[in-house]
Order: sequence, then C-alpha cells, then structure tokens
Amino acid sequence: MVLLVNLARVVFAPLLGEFITFFAVDRATVGIVATLVWLGSAVLRVPTGWLLTRVPRHRVVLGTGVVLVVASGVTASATTVETLMVGAVSMGLASGAYFVAANPLVSELFPDRVGRAMGIHGTASQLAAVGVAPFVTLVLAVGPDLVPRLPFVSAAWQLVFVCVGLAAAVVTLALFFTARSTDLPDAGAADRDLLGAARSEWRVILTGIVILGFTGFVWQGLFNFYELYMVSKGLPATTARNMLTVIFGAGVPAFFLSGRLADKLPRIPYILGVLVSFVVSVFVLTVTTSLVGLVVVTAVVGYVIHSLFPALDAYLLDTLPDESRGSAYSVYSFGMMIFQASGSGVVGTLTDFGYAFDEVFFWFSVGLAVVVTGLIVFQRAGRIPN
Repeated sequence: MVLLVNLARVVFAPLLGEFITFFAVDRATVGIVATLVWLGSAVLRVPTGWLLTRVPRHRVVLGTGVVLVVASGVTASATTVETLMVGAVSMGLASGAYFVAANPLVSELFPDRVGRAMGIHGTASQLAAVGVAPFVTLVLAVGPDLVPRLPFVSAAWQLVFVCVGLAAAVVTLALFFTARSTDLPDAGAADRDLLGAARSEWRVILTGIVILGFTGFVWQGLFNFYELYMVSKGLPATTARNMLTVIFGAGVPAFFLSGRLADKLPRIPYILGVLVSFVVSVFVLTVTTSLVGLVVVTAVVGYVIHSLFPALDAYLLDTLPDESRGSAYSVYSFGMMIFQASGSGVVGTLTDFGYAFDEVFFWFSVGLAVVVTGLIVFQRAGRIPN
C-alpha cells in the first residue's frame, strides 16, 4: 500500500513534459500541478489526526486505498488542465491521510525498534520512486498502440493512472483481509485530544516542521523538475528521465540503513549531519556538468535526502508519547507538508521568469544552509527536545 500511495505522489514528476505538450501549458502551470499533489497530501493530515482519535488506524489506512482508486480514475480521465489539477489534489489526499495513519501504526507495531520499522516501511515506499521513471517510460512506449483500443483514454500518459487505480483496488482488498487476521496494537487508545496533543508537544512538532519543511521545500522543487533540470544541463531526454531512477534508487539503501542508524546513534546530531550533507550535495550539483559527475552527485543527493526521512520519523514517533502520538504527528505532517509543497511552484515560476535551474538551486542551497546553521546553534544550546 505504501508503495502505491508514494507512487501517486511521485508519478507526476516524469510526466510534466507530457502535460506541457498535451495541455499546451507552460512550466509554471505544470509546477502548480506538482505543487497541488503535495498540497493535497497536506490538507487532510490534521483532519485525519482528528479522525484517528475516534477510528482505529488500520481502518483509516483502508479508506485511503478507496480514495486512491477514485483519484486515479479522475486523473486518468482528465482532458483539461483544470481536471488534471483536481486529480492531482485527489491523489495527494490519499497519500497524506495514509502516512498520518500508517506511520504511527507501524511504530506501534514495533515499539522496540521504531527506526528499523520505519526504515523498512520507507524502503517499500522508495521502491515506487525507483520504479516510477521506468514504469512511465514503458507505459509511454506501449501506450500509442493501446490507446485506440481503450474507451475514455486519449493519450498514453492517462494509462499510467489507470494502472495505479487497478493496482490500488487489488491491494486495498488484500490489506482488508490481512487486517482482519492480525492482532493490532492499542497503544493509541488514549490519544483522544488533538488540540491538547499539539499544545503539549509543540516543541517536538515545531522541530520537525522546521527540519523537513525547509529541506522538503528544496527537495520538492528539485525532484519534480529533475528531468527538465538534467535536460538543461545537456542530457538527452531519455537519459534525463532515467536520472530520476538514480536519485530515487539511492534512496532504497538509504531508508534501510538510516532507520537502523537512527536506532543506534544520537538522533539529533545524526539528523543535523544528514542536513549538512544535503546542502553540500545540492550545491555541488549546481556546478557539475559532465555525465559521470551528474550520475555520482545525483546518487549522493538521493542517498542523503532519503536518509533524513526514516531518521526524522524515528525521532518524532519515538519521542512522542502514546497518548498524543497520532494527533501530534498529524499536526507536524500538516505543517511541514504545507510549507514544502510550494517548492515546485516556486521553481516553475522562477525558471519561467528566466532564471536558470542552476541559479535557482544554488540560492536554495544557500537559504537552507542558513536554516541548518540555526538548528546547529539551537542544538548546541540544548534547545531542541530529545
């Protein structure tokens, strides 16, 4: 299930070029489409947190599967950019609600090894990101032969969302039967006050929002335009698209290893070390031009950024107590997602105004460096909760 909901979020990135051609729009418009996916992922996070104070987590996860099926159908049927935007928001809604419900559930299923569990869960999610470029490339290759035979489909890219919807329907049914035969934890039974959880755990929530909000803003703008960014550096279109496979592929070992490291190392220093590495790698990317260099730096960027996610989730979910974990995590998720979602729209707008990708991402890395420096100062002063 996590593979599919993450696929719903990242599948738009390798299709931005297709959208520009099909709908005859500019980069700013498709940047907004990509932003809407992540805004949709943010919108339901607090309402989902409230729902979790009344409904078991696994039932909410099942509901997200149903939403994903419907959202895939809406996106696949889009013939106008406005309908595509509605579909993008809907795909995001499913993913946002899923992660708010599933991440606390996974941490409660394995309370003695939260980092390892989040690493495995994240690895499954990352497999979708790794496969998205080859998957889209395959569908776009066979699509022209299939489209004339299918009703309600007029372009190859629409088949991508048909496939996602069908897979989501099958997996949702499988998860339903699995949950019926599983002894599920009740650690969140006392979590019944969303606002109270936000008030009592505001320092942990704010720490998470600052870390992933600013870093995610840079990451969103980077990976959603990565194919076009690589084309601007002189790579052929096919090679540029498959660079997404490199950046996401590096995330598979990153999730797996970083979750385990988060269980063994002091978490805040480890997280800050990852952030510093990400800033440096993005800066190096902006001054790299050779194919070999781009492949290497892309792999480093992918490994570093995906190391952050399980480490930060382990820190938050292990620090938050049972009586407020789900509610506080949903507030954190909403805050960081709202901020980072605008990264794609900002990049699309700036490049339409004539700024080069290298210039945009250089200044992004500078801004993030300022934020990370502030976090290091606060950590040294003992102001970050641990």
